[in-house]
This record gives sequence, C-alpha cells and structure tokens, in this order.
Amino acid sequence: MAISLAFGALISLICGLDRVAILQIMISRPIVAAPLTALALGEPLIGLQIGVMVEFLWLARLPVGAAVPPDDTQVAIASSVLAIVLGRTLNVSGIELLLLCLLIAIPLGKVGQYFDHYARQYNVRLIKQVDLALDRGSLMGAEFQHLRGLTSFSLASIGTYAIVVLGGLLIVPFLWPLLQQSLSHSSAWIQLALPLVGIAVILGTINVSRAITLFCASFCMSFLLMWLV
Repeated sequence: MAISLAFGALISLICGLDRVAILQIMISRPIVAAPLTALALGEPLIGLQIGVMVEFLWLARLPVGAAVPPDDTQVAIASSVLAIVLGRTLNVSGIELLLLCLLIAIPLGKVGQYFDHYARQYNVRLIKQVDLALDRGSLMGAEFQHLRGLTSFSLASIGTYAIVVLGGLLIVPFLWPLLQQSLSHSSAWIQLALPLVGIAVILGTINVSRAITLFCASFCMSFLLMWLV
C-alpha cells in the first residue's frame, strides 16, 4: 500500500504542476491523469473509468485566469489510488467500490480549491520580492522567488491528494459494508448519472448553435463508458 500511495503522490505532484504552474500539456486532465495513475499501479481500466466520469463533471470548469474550481486532477488521481489500494486490501473487485471511492473523493476535492486559492495569494506576494530582486540586479534572487511559487503549487497539489486519500482510507472501509448491497443495485444508474450531470453543465455554458453537436458527442461517450464497464 505504501508504494502505491507514493506512486500516486508522485503523479499527483507532476500533474498538479501541469494544471496551472508549468508545461500545461494537459496531462492534468482527469481523462489522462487517472489512467496514467492506474497504469502505474497495474490497473489501467479503473483509471480510464474514473477519468471519463470526472472529466465530464469538470469539463466546463477550467482553472483559467482567476477561476479556481475544485481540484479535478487530484480527485481523479486520488480516487484511482483509493479504488486500487482498497480493492486489494478488502479483496473486492467491481464497479461498486470504484464508485464509492469516487463519490467520497469528489466532495473532498473541494479542499483543493482552497489550497489553490491560498497558493495563488501567496504567489501574488512573491511578485514584490521579484521586483526588489530585479532592482538590485539579482537574477538569482528573482529565480529563487519563482521556485518558491512552484513550491506553493506543489504543496497545494500534494496536500489535496493527501487529504482525499486519507479521507477515503478512513471513510470507505467504514461505509463499504453498509452500502455494498445498495451500490450493487444502483451502480448502473450512478454510472449513467455522473456523465449526464457533466453533459448538462456543458450544455449550460456553451453556444446554443453548437449544443446539438456536443450533446451527440457526449451521448456517444456515455455509451462508450457503459461499454467499457
């Protein structure tokens, strides 16, 4: 378990920095981050299932400009780690445990919004330090402040991952015996509901003239999800 959690932490750090701080080559998107995490832990299909559902939920809420949505990257990564680690620990397989891990991780991902907000506020103060360093002609001093800014985003990502994972490790084993039977009956509806909620959010934020095309594409993706399961 410790090795799996460490691998997840490393991926959460890399993908968390890609989200807003560096590179931005889109590996932070849930549809990429979750399968990447699950592949490192030997269960790529679990990551793909989680990534599709989380991607739909957050597709219309991007961390662009001043917008600070809940951390979808860490939700996708942490829920993938939880589903794999707890599946092995509890000797359970199936979509029911995956969905429970995801449903626990989604509200905990709200913590990432606060961490990201604090990191941005901290980095705003660093701008003054950069200006002072440049006035002194110290390029090394300015570079050091830049690295401090990256560190704040790194801590925000790792902190969110840690809270979601630790919360899941405490909550899921307690709820699993109580909800296992209910989830076995409702898992198909939950799988359908999550993408449909995401589609509804997308349709509410796009140009009406493009709504039909996007709705059809999303509808096809929902059927793809059910086929994968």
